[in-house]
Amino acid sequence: MHKNNLLAKSVRLALIGGVTAATFMSVSAVAADDTAAKKEEVERIEVTGSRIKRTDMEGSVPVTVIDRDAIDMSGQTSVTDLLRNTTFNSTGSFRPQSGSSAQGTASLDLRGLGSSRTLVLVDGRRLTMSPSTGSSQDLNAIPLGAVERVEVLTDGASAIYGSDAIGGVVNIITRKDFNGVQMSYTEGSPSIPKDGGDRSAGSVLFGSTSDKTSLLGGVSWNKRDIVFARDYPWTTPGGSSYGNNYRLASGSGYLAIPGGCSEENFRMNGAACVYNFNATNANEASTDNQSIFLKGEHQINDDWKVFSNASAAQTESFGRYAPVPDTNAFQGYYIAADSYNNPTNPDAWFYDTANNPNAVAYDPAVGAAQGVNIYHRFAALGNRDTTVKNLNTDFLVGTSGIIADAVEVEAGFRRVRNSTNEIGNGFLAAGTAWAYVNDFNPGYCDDGSFDATNCRYGYDVQNPSSNPDDVLKGSAATTTRNSTFNIDEFYMNASFDIVDLPAGTIQAFVGAEYRKETYSDAYDSQSEAGLIGGSSGNSAGGDRDVKAAYFETLVPILDNLEMTVAGRYDKYSDYGSDFSPKVSVKYEPIDALVLRASYGKGFRAPTLDILTQKTAFSADSVDDAATCAALGYAECPDSGVQINAYRLANPALASESSTQMAAGIAYQPTDWLNFAIDYYNIEIEERIAFFSAQDLIDREEAGDPIPAGLGVVRYAGGDIDYINTGYGNEGTLKTSGLDFNLRTNFDFGEAGSLAQNLQISHMLDYTIDDGRDLVQDPGMPQQRVTLSNVYTFSDFDFAWNINLIGDQYSDVYTDDVTGNLVRDGHIGSWVTHDIQVTYTSPWNTKLSVGAENAFEKEPQLIGYGGREYNYNLYNGWGRVMYFRISQSF
Repeated sequence: MHKNNLLAKSVRLALIGGVTAATFMSVSAVAADDTAAKKEEVERIEVTGSRIKRTDMEGSVPVTVIDRDAIDMSGQTSVTDLLRNTTFNSTGSFRPQSGSSAQGTASLDLRGLGSSRTLVLVDGRRLTMSPSTGSSQDLNAIPLGAVERVEVLTDGASAIYGSDAIGGVVNIITRKDFNGVQMSYTEGSPSIPKDGGDRSAGSVLFGSTSDKTSLLGGVSWNKRDIVFARDYPWTTPGGSSYGNNYRLASGSGYLAIPGGCSEENFRMNGAACVYNFNATNANEASTDNQSIFLKGEHQINDDWKVFSNASAAQTESFGRYAPVPDTNAFQGYYIAADSYNNPTNPDAWFYDTANNPNAVAYDPAVGAAQGVNIYHRFAALGNRDTTVKNLNTDFLVGTSGIIADAVEVEAGFRRVRNSTNEIGNGFLAAGTAWAYVNDFNPGYCDDGSFDATNCRYGYDVQNPSSNPDDVLKGSAATTTRNSTFNIDEFYMNASFDIVDLPAGTIQAFVGAEYRKETYSDAYDSQSEAGLIGGSSGNSAGGDRDVKAAYFETLVPILDNLEMTVAGRYDKYSDYGSDFSPKVSVKYEPIDALVLRASYGKGFRAPTLDILTQKTAFSADSVDDAATCAALGYAECPDSGVQINAYRLANPALASESSTQMAAGIAYQPTDWLNFAIDYYNIEIEERIAFFSAQDLIDREEAGDPIPAGLGVVRYAGGDIDYINTGYGNEGTLKTSGLDFNLRTNFDFGEAGSLAQNLQISHMLDYTIDDGRDLVQDPGMPQQRVTLSNVYTFSDFDFAWNINLIGDQYSDVYTDDVTGNLVRDGHIGSWVTHDIQVTYTSPWNTKLSVGAENAFEKEPQLIGYGGREYNYNLYNGWGRVMYFRISQSF
């Protein structure tokens, strides 16, 4: 039997509560739930985390819902920004930024376990991987205008959905059963940047439903302008060793090219000439997302229907990064001792007072003539501009029905084509460019005369902007990258009742699916051959077949006790097979009180991009005391200094598996108050993790383990020569925590109503290989908290939302004397306030005015990952004022 009583209502409210300070259930939605809860019989629905349809949204696992009203009330213009603010996005997540191979993508990272361990679904089907990464899903591919609600499952679900569902599952439910037309437009502007960052969004939705057929379609778009680093008030001049420097073959620090540090954005810093990359960088890349979608459903008869979904989403991102940094050391040779561009050569062009107007006196202190490595910023070639375009087309057709009035069946075919095209301008044809440098002749003719027109050849490193166009054009290169990640999928499933017991009916669900994944990441031939300077990344690609079979059974043991058993078998053509079981229970000892618990296993195999990527170079920004000192800095600048880094493939990666346990309580003691507390415990064995340049520096300093093949290589003086970055098997990762949700609803009659929601995610511990607790390390806050307040009076809604990101420490190291772990550099809690006022007119027009971060809270400027602050957790927009208008017909 299927019950829908006060208990069901209480649990539903406890689970549905708002998830962020900007996302919450509206008063009208709660009222609708109250009405529905009074019906004795309601339609069964499928909720994320279970394939079995139930009469209510409560179950043995916690699910949080963001409905359409909450989405509109948030003021956000994209799915990306909506989900980034959830408390479950514990350590933040990647957003579009220049200088990254994933420039135009945005991801989600539940529980701080990595975006590749968060599974994103659209209408219950897996969102394809981003071609730019090959290992994470791009939220930019989802049009916000098409979204009806978002369901967030904060428990592992590999037994239901397969690989990647370790940190949790986000299910984007698109709109259906809509009649009429709805138009919406939003525009906003940030306060902190002097220029850029303006955003806009809009959508048009239309739908029509008859007795047998329903059609829904629409278009949706959102756009955000680029922001240059120089337009933030806190930006200080950057300092890159790739300015205009050389190092002796016999060993030395960075020394400035004589007389070669006078052009724009170059400056002396001690004995070195550094380059201010912040003058040209645009860390916040632009985004422009457009999509069109169509859904149709036709009821053939009382038992059978056919349905189809089709969508196309195009995203475009423009990013600008500083001019190419490069060194001849990558070419495998020194600049010759007799080169006119070698500072140790007494006859070098730098010292020719007769012909060079910028000549300086030769200093014998430079030492004997010898080969040198030059570290040069090719600013005369212009900035590195990258345009990334992504096109995602998704088509699904299927049928569902009932056989013998007992078995509900569904089958479908899905075809996804996801492609990314990237064009980069201003890069370096390294072989040609360094030959120009090494063989430079300013104009010395064979007959002993000087002719800067007819006898000149090559590239002058002392005066880069004075080089002729043919040399600059010959040194420049345009890069291309074409990537795809395609899916062909077929699935079929059935659900049915097995037998009636005194406590209820045993329900079952069984299914199977086949999925073909094809991945390709192809760089241009010059990049492929390693001939391009200032570009990171290299080609990768492969394909595999995935076959899966799964089941789920709901067993009512007592009237107030039920158990769910699920399992899934996955077979990968390139990996092997794995079985993921899960058991969960729900117990209702008294009305309005639910106790729940679950235990499950999961897995994740190495992704195709990791296994097949070729070695790639990157000039990474890091915070390292010895390297900063070698560049003349007493303290490292907030934006760090750049070093040589290489990303390596690791085809020997092992797979990882997970074990998850969860327990919780949901209780509604009164009609106006309900709460839920859930505990989670996740253990990942043989964890697959990426180790960045800064990660490896921090681990070296703290004495933490570093995977084989990766690490920091230093010169004899202690400064960094290069860093090998990449993926490795970390060992075991363990984390546990608590989620707390408290909701209140007050009805003041003619004076209005007030709905409040408090959501707290508290991380108890986070350890790797049974090492020290990483909670409150940089980027690992212990708490994320949101409090939403919505007061409704007449035709007005007033919203005030508070967001908190917990404190951390920027420096964690082992004391050389005591051997104790030291935490230093406190990063305070970050609290922001969002406000909104919405007026609903009698003619179905809604007008909203609001401000995100109303009091203009700035991020604390403590360097992280080569940026002035942690881009994954915080933003530097300041107060974002916006307005939105929507009209329904």
